[in-house]
Amino acid sequence: MPLRHNMRRGVVFMLGACALFSVMSALVKLLGDRIHFLEQMFFRSFLAMPVVMAIVLRANSGRNLAEVLRTKRLPGHVLRALTGTMAMGCSFFALTLLPLAEHQALTNCTPLFATLLSIPLLGEKVGLHRGSAVVLGFLGIVIIAVGQGAFAGGLAEGAKWGFVAAVVHGVFSACTTLLVRGLSETEASTTIVMWQSLLMTCFTGLAMPFVWVTPSWNDLALLVAIGLLGGVAQVMLTEAWASAQVSAIAPYSYSALLWAILLGWIMFGDVPGLATLGGAALIVAASLYILHRELTVVRRRG
Repeated sequence: MPLRHNMRRGVVFMLGACALFSVMSALVKLLGDRIHFLEQMFFRSFLAMPVVMAIVLRANSGRNLAEVLRTKRLPGHVLRALTGTMAMGCSFFALTLLPLAEHQALTNCTPLFATLLSIPLLGEKVGLHRGSAVVLGFLGIVIIAVGQGAFAGGLAEGAKWGFVAAVVHGVFSACTTLLVRGLSETEASTTIVMWQSLLMTCFTGLAMPFVWVTPSWNDLALLVAIGLLGGVAQVMLTEAWASAQVSAIAPYSYSALLWAILLGWIMFGDVPGLATLGGAALIVAASLYILHRELTVVRRRG
């Protein structure tokens, strides 16, 4: 496939996806005091589904939707969608309570938890190098927490829950990553994505009778924007990973932190402190080193 090694295309799509996801996150935060985060999740999943469906069917020309959804591992897809829904829920909830920069920095810790969970769930051995990177990443989380006054009583109650939710997001996101690894052994990526989209829409839809608030026309426009931005960004991210090697374009995913800082300053007047920037740098460095070590191991085995 010619797109597999198109570095420029991969970088452009990765940067575009990060920018759109960042704008989506800013809109989620903007609506946080008026629309429940679960209702926002429903719009995000429901309105993104047609976009995902169109891409999936295009990638499976000659197959209808029923054929794409055919699977012998439905429980695995359900579990994967549950962890994905929990990860999104933690992220959206944290967005309503934390500045964008802190939220983005903390939700970058997924590779740290994926490394730890791979030990009991996949039986992998984590050596000194990856183990040290995990410790470095968690040190970054502690630095951000200290900077926000989490251990000195200086962090507001709501912000504390936002901080916890942002970190727990990494746990559920890591579970999702590991579940996808397992499903990918027998399931096509388009089947995984389609089941994810359908099930996450259903799960968030179940909560609507309990949290629904009829949005104003302006808020409805923002909710539609959240869904469409999320759907398009998801497609762009998929195209990015299909266009170039993971090791080549993964570093560009951290451009989302720059967008979070910029949008947080412009829209909410939030300026991250040195602790946030320093902690974010450690988390990013640790995550990139873990990626480097994993790819090194794969090359040696190959």
